[in-house]
Amino acid sequence: MTVLVIAEHDNASLKSATLNVVMAATQTSMFTDGLVHVLVVGYNSEPVVQAAAQINGVAKVIHAEGAQFAHGLAENVTAQVLTIAGHYSHIMFASTASGKNVAPRVAAKLDVGQISDVTKIESIDTFERPIYAGNAVATVQSTDAIMVLTLRTTGFDPAIATGGAATVERVAAVTSSANTTYLGSEISKNDRPELTAAKIIVSGGRALGSNEKFMEIMTPLADKLGAAMGASRAAVDAGFAPNDWQVGQTGKIVAPQLYIAVGISGGHGADAHFRGGSQHANGDFATVGDQDAFDDFHVGMVQYSVDGFDNEIMMTECAGGLPTRVNSVACPSVGHYKVRQPMRIGQIKPVGWALRRERHRSTGRNI
Repeated sequence: MTVLVIAEHDNASLKSATLNVVMAATQTSMFTDGLVHVLVVGYNSEPVVQAAAQINGVAKVIHAEGAQFAHGLAENVTAQVLTIAGHYSHIMFASTASGKNVAPRVAAKLDVGQISDVTKIESIDTFERPIYAGNAVATVQSTDAIMVLTLRTTGFDPAIATGGAATVERVAAVTSSANTTYLGSEISKNDRPELTAAKIIVSGGRALGSNEKFMEIMTPLADKLGAAMGASRAAVDAGFAPNDWQVGQTGKIVAPQLYIAVGISGGHGADAHFRGGSQHANGDFATVGDQDAFDDFHVGMVQYSVDGFDNEIMMTECAGGLPTRVNSVACPSVGHYKVRQPMRIGQIKPVGWALRRERHRSTGRNI
């Protein structure tokens, strides 16, 4: 049978998370009939439909239009999904706030188990998902006739957004739920890139000491790099940063090309932050206040020690040795460092902490 992807959007544009889910659906469809359909449920959402139809690998876009879908109420979207759910073997959502709001309702109505935070498609009914804050990976097999999944978008490359030529099918919209009424939204405005889609992220921790110091150090760095800003749970709990900046096990999952963490240390706290939040980043750099902060990792490859404030970085090799296929890159503004693939991180001025990059020896994944 065919795989159905529930599009995530704001009625004006398609969210990038949908592209990652389409890629997962394409991988799954190789075990079925090879077809991927996308359902767009919205109001005045024709631009979203056209964008979805252009995604490479999508065979059909199903469009349900109605004022009751203007604000994406989970009850209404769930009812619409259920009208066509019986035609599909897999129904896939992004593992975002919106997807996690609708998917459990769909699974409950279908009386099937939901498989959450899938990061790899093994076969038509077998999937991998992280457990224990990313410290272990579970292989899960489902026997349900219809499988409802949320996909951790950081685990899949995005599908190509152009080049497709999907057909568009218009379907009747369900009536609005009598039990739920939209009253209003309070949405924080941010001129920076969206945290979960940003290519560069700078995050601060409790070691920065105060909201004023957090903003003093992190804001110029983010401005220089054009980066999104994040924070550890400890920093958020201390009031240094707003809740929607939290990255980690209980925050947002991110997969930037470069992740810079400042003052995030302390054994298990840092472990949960990096494993739960940014383990799929292409490059992790951490600046911490003490040399022993990352002792729990035991997988360090390269350590960078900052000599005061003079931008000099001294390289030392950790006991684990260097990873294979390492390219040596010189960044004039920072010093000499080694990464698995060349990257330039801009005019970063070290602030006197130890700077370290970690990569797991066996998997090649960033820690």
